[in-house]
Amino acid sequence: MSAGGPARLTVTLAHADLLEAVGHRLAGQGDQAAVRLVPWDMRGPLPGGTDPAEVDVVVVPNYFVTPDGLRRLRDLPNLRVIQLPSAGYEHAVAYVPAGVTLCNGRGVHDAGTAELAVALTLASQRGVDDAVRAMAQGRWAPVHRSSLADRRVMVLGAGSIGGAIARRLEAFEVDVVLVGRKARDEAIGHVHGRDELATLVPTVDVVIVIVPLSPETAGLVDVEFLARMRDGALLVNVARGKIVDTAALLAEVRSGRLRAALDVTDPEPLPADHPLWRAPGVIITPHVGGFTDATTPRLVGLVLRQIGHLLAGREPVNVVLRA
Repeated sequence: MSAGGPARLTVTLAHADLLEAVGHRLAGQGDQAAVRLVPWDMRGPLPGGTDPAEVDVVVVPNYFVTPDGLRRLRDLPNLRVIQLPSAGYEHAVAYVPAGVTLCNGRGVHDAGTAELAVALTLASQRGVDDAVRAMAQGRWAPVHRSSLADRRVMVLGAGSIGGAIARRLEAFEVDVVLVGRKARDEAIGHVHGRDELATLVPTVDVVIVIVPLSPETAGLVDVEFLARMRDGALLVNVARGKIVDTAALLAEVRSGRLRAALDVTDPEPLPADHPLWRAPGVIITPHVGGFTDATTPRLVGLVLRQIGHLLAGREPVNVVLRA
């Protein structure tokens, strides 16, 4: 909070549309006097006239923040909360100063990422990628494909986005198998534990990966995991590239035994000469799960909830780390 005079929360926001929307909503709520909004994209120092000691909350930019940008958080001596726009937070952990709370963007990307997960699944099942290539050649080439209906689909990751994917899949008449870190029962249904994967993987036609990246999940989809998948099965990754062993996956798709639809890769960005680009049965999108116009309104809502909690002296929402 600012020193001297009425306590005021100083919040930095990177994007003009976010700044405008949050400011408009605060004015409508009568809270504009209690909050100072500062435009800052973290690519350089704070704008002139902003004392680093006054900054309470930093809302990290969408998508493109760099390690250099994150290191600038250490120059804010009274920083209280770092708000990420992403559900994933592994990239920020090493840069959180002592005494600062890190919050993720749980809920912000649910709709966009869930849509893309279903779109990639449908595109691969119905051969949309092959049809688009045939269009460029003027080829009319009907192919008998496997439906999504009546398939058994594993959603590996039962968090907020995993739940959103599962809810959308139900409309496609599929048998959804939810897998989380531990077995439990949720409103959406039973969640199997990861310790059941060896038994469950051979029973499904599609695996959609949406677990957070952590030491536990890095390389989770490895040679053994892929070997357990059914012949002709589809792997969809909308989580993080490092969760999947790229070399092992490449071997499987090159053999024609498995297919893959990937919004994330390892390495990322995927180099132009990487063999995954030309591997049979593979669809690749460039990490655009949450890169839609549905994201900003949801991020605005999250930032406003965060501000409301802090002004009221309550705990922040979406806490993932207290350094």
